[in-house]
Amino acid sequence: MPDLAIDIGNTGTKYGIFENDVLIKQGYFKEGDLPQDLLAYTFDNAIVASVAGKPQTIKARLAVSGSFVELSAQTALPVINKYKTPQTLGADRIAGAAGAHYFFPNRNCLVIDAGTCITYDFTDNQAQYHGGAIAPGLRMKFKALHTFTQRLPLVEQTSENLILTGQTTQESIESGVLTGTVAELQGIINAYTERSPDLVVILCGGDAGFFESKLKGRIFVIPELVLIGLHRILTHNV
Repeated sequence: MPDLAIDIGNTGTKYGIFENDVLIKQGYFKEGDLPQDLLAYTFDNAIVASVAGKPQTIKARLAVSGSFVELSAQTALPVINKYKTPQTLGADRIAGAAGAHYFFPNRNCLVIDAGTCITYDFTDNQAQYHGGAIAPGLRMKFKALHTFTQRLPLVEQTSENLILTGQTTQESIESGVLTGTVAELQGIINAYTERSPDLVVILCGGDAGFFESKLKGRIFVIPELVLIGLHRILTHNV
């Protein structure tokens, strides 16, 4: 029977179905709208990680014959968690670290998850997760400029191009958010690379495609990194 990994995020829920450690199907749904793909299966084991919703609601509707793991600070991990406050650590962040360690064991890894927030997470070549940083994502920045000012418009990202010198208010906002965030990512990558010359940089999250072609150096884009990391945590616990 297959295994199931579910990642409940700030804007929706992703799921991955695994057969013999291979991700065979994945999807996305809004809270409470469980897809037929999941209701049609009886799963061997399952894991749910949440930064927003309540895993119990989903758990009650799934058929799982074996273990059901709700990822928490007490869950055993395939990496060593050095975070000072593990009880406050986002489940998606530690899952991304587990996924990075799975793909690149014995390497220093920086995971950049570009979603609602942009998170940076560092795992060293001894499989020790140290933490990282949390910053606003692109849409959050656009919304904040509109919400916390009197006259700036709400700009929706419409271009893949970077504008350095905006010649209208909209272009200036796009320059500040898009060009500024690319510079932020590149600066953090450079800082980690100075500390760890053999650094592996992994990009995931909904905005990974936007950043992929705009960053210098070798970047691995693994969109399903968090789901794969969750499954590695699940197999570590069963």
